[in-house]
Amino acid sequence: MAAGRGAYVWRFDSGRICLDLVATGPAGGTPRAREQLEGPGRLADWLTAARLVPPGTALDALDATWLTRFRELRADVDRLMSAQLTWSGGQIDPPAAQLGGPRDGNALDRVNSLAAAAPPGPRAVRGEGGALVRTLSAEPDCAGLLAVVARDAVDLLTDPVARAALRRCAGGSCHRLYLDTSRGGRRRWCSGEVCGNRERVARHRRRTADASSGTAADGSPWDGRDPPRQKNGPGR
Repeated sequence: MAAGRGAYVWRFDSGRICLDLVATGPAGGTPRAREQLEGPGRLADWLTAARLVPPGTALDALDATWLTRFRELRADVDRLMSAQLTWSGGQIDPPAAQLGGPRDGNALDRVNSLAAAAPPGPRAVRGEGGALVRTLSAEPDCAGLLAVVARDAVDLLTDPVARAALRRCAGGSCHRLYLDTSRGGRRRWCSGEVCGNRERVARHRRRTADASSGTAADGSPWDGRDPPRQKNGPGR
């Protein structure tokens, strides 16, 4: 899912809001990734697009301090999820692993501390035309909004099913994190429309180049017939 305002479009297709936050960083995973939370205004846009606050919510207190704290939480979540992938992939000795401990800069302690705060309370009120719309019981503060994302990270890391579905995109120039909820757990890309399509285009170009040069993909002479198509797993 994508959301945004103006020419910029936020992506919300990882399956969890904490992973969507990680994707906003300069190491968020997409090709030529850059810092997306460039200032308080960008953070305000993201909070609304991510539906952490309803549209039109006043965020008068949002300043550079909020931006710093959200970037710090983003870095801690990234450390924890990367460590979880390393642990589940058998790349480190499980008994010796201390997820979020000193080797991860005590990221787990910081995320747990943020998760302990009270998130904003929702309210249903009558909007235009009498339909119920969501609002908040009070103007949200930074700690409360950080708590929403931190709690999501804690839920993911402590849920065996969700934790087992954590993946990193297989795209050649992407390393976005996402949850694979596809049947059989065969999803390869963070997005079939983005990285999946990019991979299909690259594969087509390789086949075209091989045909033009008269060689097969393995470097052997090409006999002029269509090369066998590879079976691809679902992109989503």
